[in-house]
Amino acid sequence: MISNERPSPFRTRPARQPGHPSSPRPYIHEDTLKCERMLCERKSFNFLLKENPRGRFLRIVEEGGRFNASIIIPLSGLKEFQMLLAEMTKAANKLPYQGGNSAL
Repeated sequence: MISNERPSPFRTRPARQPGHPSSPRPYIHEDTLKCERMLCERKSFNFLLKENPRGRFLRIVEEGGRFNASIIIPLSGLKEFQMLLAEMTKAANKLPYQGGNSAL
């Protein structure tokens, strides 16, 4: 390619083949069993207990500004997640305060 040649932004890409790793996943119906919302400073956290044909899971969605982030924890990992969260809360309360927000 010559340095002044650029690929056209209007060129269409070939269709993706089914099963291709980057092809979109099919929609799976999810039922919401319980939903709770927590506000913390400028962020909002949604805790969604859901169920689909593969099982139950907890989806935690962080909404802050223009971007959203989420994690999914399967039902099999919720007990360990609860224990780790309790340990982190204890550690945060025991360690000396070094600035920021200490409201735990």
